[in-house]
Amino acid sequence: MQQVDQAERGRVFREAWIAGVVQHYPGEPKPGYITPWDDTPDWERAAAAAVYDQVRAFIDATAGAAAKLSREQKGRFVALCWIGQIYRHFPDPKPSYVADWDNLPAWQQETDSDIFDRIQQFA
Repeated sequence: MQQVDQAERGRVFREAWIAGVVQHYPGEPKPGYITPWDDTPDWERAAAAAVYDQVRAFIDATAGAAAKLSREQKGRFVALCWIGQIYRHFPDPKPSYVADWDNLPAWQQETDSDIFDRIQQFA
C-alpha cells in the first residue's frame, strides 16, 4: 500500500463522491454535493479521510478479497462508515443524514459503490 497523507486520502474520497454525483444524480445536483475539496468544511474533510481509511483497512484485512464483494455490499460498507462519521461529528443528525442503505436514493447508493471501487484502485 502506498503511503498517502490524510489530506490526499480525503481528497480521493471527495473526488470519487463528486464524480459519482455528477454521473448518477438525476438532474442538477445541489451545490453542496459537488463542492470542491478546498471549499469542503473541516469536519467533512476529516470524515472523508476516516472513511477512506476504514475502507482501505477492510480491503487490506481481507488481503484484497473484498474485491469479491458485490457492488451493493461495497456501497453498503461505505454508507455505514459514513454514518459513523456523521454521528461522530453531529450529536443529533437529521434522519436523512443517517438513513439506512434501503432508504438511500439510487444515485447515492451508486456513488457509495463507486467510492469503494476508487479507493480499491487508488492504493
